[in-house]
Amino acid sequence: FVPGLDKGKALYFLFVKTESKTPGGLPARPVLTSYYKSAHFLTRPADPYTKYTSPTASILCTDSFQSMYTQMLAGLVDRRSVLRMGAVFASGLLRAIHFLEVHYQALAADLENGTVDPRITDSKVRAAIQRLLLPDPKNAAQVRAECSSGNWQGIIKRIWPNTKYLDVIVTGAMAQYIPTLDFYSGGLPLACTMYASSECYFGLNLNPMSKPSDVAYTIMPHMGYFEFLPVDDNNNANNDKRMEMEELVDLANVKVGKDYELVVTTYS
Repeated sequence: FVPGLDKGKALYFLFVKTESKTPGGLPARPVLTSYYKSAHFLTRPADPYTKYTSPTASILCTDSFQSMYTQMLAGLVDRRSVLRMGAVFASGLLRAIHFLEVHYQALAADLENGTVDPRITDSKVRAAIQRLLLPDPKNAAQVRAECSSGNWQGIIKRIWPNTKYLDVIVTGAMAQYIPTLDFYSGGLPLACTMYASSECYFGLNLNPMSKPSDVAYTIMPHMGYFEFLPVDDNNNANNDKRMEMEELVDLANVKVGKDYELVVTTYS
């Protein structure tokens, strides 16, 4: 759908959360934290379509400030190579833009001098970001000029001029952020590619460049067992405890035009 993505990089803001323990001693963590710490991510084969600007050490840093700061700095160092930009959810990308608005002076100083802000104290993160930095006064001056102009409309295209689209989830509760994304991006296309949760991956958007209002997800039936709970005209599901299992509709028997809540049985 978007030719030439293998010619540049992706600026994706990816984060992990601190793990906790259950009373029985089992680790508990969000699914994305599990994925970013797994061999699937850490030893993934070289692929031009998943070439990220962010160092892995920055993604795995549990300090949210240090992670965001160094991912943003890495994206500014190589900003003309960025062809797509995103986060998992629209709210995450807007949080990154707000971070730039607050911290652009410090980021520009690091670009100008080839240094790393002293607030970055994680040794692995400092080493990873330092390897990307060389003094670049011209780049720093351009970033500083754009951010200090007072006009943040279209700032994404002005800072990252070769960006072709934003890759974020903007359906469901995230739809409220569409106007703000349009403001900051100057109307870049919003690609909403997946429908998923921590429990299971549900489906793909087979037309990822469609308008957010037209997004539809194609269920992938091998990811889990999907059933559908009919929703009545008042948008209420039949949650009566006496509900018989026969009221659940399987994937092959849903009706076009009817509304359902998704019921998922995972492999576990």
